[in-house]
Amino acid sequence: MSKLNVKTKQQGKWDLVSLGEVMLRLDPGDERIATTRHFRVWEGGGEYNVARGLRRCFGLETAIVTALADNPVGRLVEDLMLQGGVSQKYVRWIPYDGVGRTVRNGLNFTERGFGVRAALGCSDRGHTAASQLKPGDIDWQQIFSKDGARWFHTGGIFCALSETTPQVALEAMQAAKQNGAIVSYDLNYRASLWKSIGGKSKAQEVNRRLAPYVDVMLGNEEDFTAALGFSVSGLDEQHSKIETGGFKKMIEAVVKEYPSIAVIATTLRNAKTATRNDWGALCYHDGQFFEAPMREDLEIYDRVGGGDSFASGLIYGFLSGKDPQWSVECGAAHGALAMTTPGDTTMATLSEVLQAMSSRTARIER
Repeated sequence: MSKLNVKTKQQGKWDLVSLGEVMLRLDPGDERIATTRHFRVWEGGGEYNVARGLRRCFGLETAIVTALADNPVGRLVEDLMLQGGVSQKYVRWIPYDGVGRTVRNGLNFTERGFGVRAALGCSDRGHTAASQLKPGDIDWQQIFSKDGARWFHTGGIFCALSETTPQVALEAMQAAKQNGAIVSYDLNYRASLWKSIGGKSKAQEVNRRLAPYVDVMLGNEEDFTAALGFSVSGLDEQHSKIETGGFKKMIEAVVKEYPSIAVIATTLRNAKTATRNDWGALCYHDGQFFEAPMREDLEIYDRVGGGDSFASGLIYGFLSGKDPQWSVECGAAHGALAMTTPGDTTMATLSEVLQAMSSRTARIER
């Protein structure tokens, strides 16, 4: 069984480097995409959100590897990222043709949902700068060998963007492993991204090719079934509630097939309504399972980014030398807090995370 061997703080400039697309999220607030007259903007992206959470909430040094079209929309995304504190040293700026025929920036329209109305997303991200990244575009030796990084994170959203993005992810993973960095990968299956390029079978082909290079694999029950092809017993027809025993057996099957994976972690969510969920988490490490206690009837303000905030809290635990139990509880608490605020990214503080780990109340702090 593989175990995590995390570099010390002194062995790298970066605690974590993420690879992924950063989009402009247009948020209609309490209204709907199709009928609103106002949008608020945020930056967001599955892989980026993890780096931002580690920087903004947990105070670690992180960087994002991505590409943006050099126009006012790209510069707006840049401005939002500057507020988040994630280094843009490795951002590639691609000349804009004035129209977007050859390159553009990704847009993500997302409404939060309420009660029986589920959250709804509509992506507009064809031909984006990040989707056109190809092997050789990024100097990975500069990042992992010269600058140094303790942890590398990417995921299935980035790998679904084009034929070349999985190749870029593989190139990065190989460089990270060669230089002793931990590699984490969030399966993050999005049917809308895969459906026009081969659907689940293509997703499984891509993810199975990358899995042998992964140390820490993240995903919910649907991710493991759709993106890796493993079946889970105890899952209801709506994919809304997981029977933990069946999921544990599936995790053991994944580790058996991919013995290089040291940690598998997942959120456990029962979505009763869009605004009221049961929320917990499970972590497998060194042959044992560790669970964060289920928060029943957790009130949700904006669920987008909850899984990414879980990932950043979990990773913070391992980067800080904490044990798996502490790490999974940190991830679950951070994810829960992130879903109490608008936008994809965290607005929580470390002290709030620590309080949420030890208390279930919302007693006012004065």
